[in-house]
Amino acid sequence: MIRLHHIPGSRSMRVLWLLEELGLSYDLQHWSLTDGSLRSPEFLAMSPAGRIPALEIDDRAIFESGAIVQYLTEREGRLAPQPGDPERADFLEWVSYAETQGATLQSLNIQHIFLRPEAARSIPMMKLETKRLAVTARALENQLSDRETLLRSGFSAADCMMGFNIDALFRYVPAADYPALAGYRDRMEARPAYLRAIEKGGDSMYARDFYEIPDA
Repeated sequence: MIRLHHIPGSRSMRVLWLLEELGLSYDLQHWSLTDGSLRSPEFLAMSPAGRIPALEIDDRAIFESGAIVQYLTEREGRLAPQPGDPERADFLEWVSYAETQGATLQSLNIQHIFLRPEAARSIPMMKLETKRLAVTARALENQLSDRETLLRSGFSAADCMMGFNIDALFRYVPAADYPALAGYRDRMEARPAYLRAIEKGGDSMYARDFYEIPDA
């Protein structure tokens, strides 16, 4: 039995997408960001920081999306270069890079969407984090300028990790500035497994197509 603990629009979408790509059977358990349930003893026993995702598999629970993705690909022997493959290091780099970029996206989400009252928001922080996000986007733009996926060998679980970020990324930096990355987003979002994951797990949490930095 595989059970994914999930919130729509959260990093658990990466794992949900990968489960669909791998064709594995699983149960999906929904949680909420706002009702305090992520601080319950039940959930903290699976994810000590009270963060989504958590995956119950092989008689244990695993937390952190990057660790879950690596575990699943090694368990199934698919969608990742295995140890000894020349692209293994590239795969691990991009899996971790997705988390680096995700931290910046999380900061911007807090500032633009979740922090209340609006007077508590920091305009300098918004500007700084947007600049940091643009740097991470430029590196991806360069990587994808001559290929369809992050790895030359084709689609991998690293694309599940990174592809999840791109919808959020383009809420804060203009897609027109990153044509290769925008094309990558379109290819990832057209994958049948991605569409199934969205249908089962829910869509984005964003209410706007683009979030401008407010005037000071």
